[in-house]
Amino acid sequence: MSELLVDFITSLDGYASGEGWPGFWGLEGPEYLAWLGRQPEVTYLMGANTYRLMSGFAAGAVPAGQDEFRPEEEASVDELTQASKVVFSSSLEEPLTWANATLVRDDAVERVRAMKSSDSGLLSTIGSLSLCRSLLRAGLVDRFRVVMFPVITGATGEERIYDGYPDVALEMIEHRTFDGRIQLVEYKPRVLEHPPLGRPA
Repeated sequence: MSELLVDFITSLDGYASGEGWPGFWGLEGPEYLAWLGRQPEVTYLMGANTYRLMSGFAAGAVPAGQDEFRPEEEASVDELTQASKVVFSSSLEEPLTWANATLVRDDAVERVRAMKSSDSGLLSTIGSLSLCRSLLRAGLVDRFRVVMFPVITGATGEERIYDGYPDVALEMIEHRTFDGRIQLVEYKPRVLEHPPLGRPA
């Protein structure tokens, strides 16, 4: 049976990106990059917006405000190109041009539920905020991991991650610090029907 990991990198204030900022907010360090390089093989799950963005980078597009990719960003995109990817979309057309990407038009929650039951190995989301929210609401997420970079992007932050989320209890299963500044926290999530103190008598 597969495990499903929701995996985010964020600013401290919970944004997935920021206008004018490079990848990793320009704050990745050697310890963090080495850890990324040791991650197990996964099948990535994503929606159409993330596919369009990331496949564009793979095809040579550069993020706004940058003249070219930094080596760390280029290596990250190359690794994604080699990995197996499942893209959930009703708007994209086949064939997908990004290598190792499969288009799925079925309901994402039901397809991921079936993948978890029938496959082995690790499934991991990348970006795709609405997909992650749907999978969490459905109780399919086994691990919820956030790597927080030491920056607050109150003026330029884009893609607020937790808007629209249900209440979720989080049981910590791992935490560590990279390069003296980047914080990883990983939890086992449990969606709550109501706050613990709001239970009826």
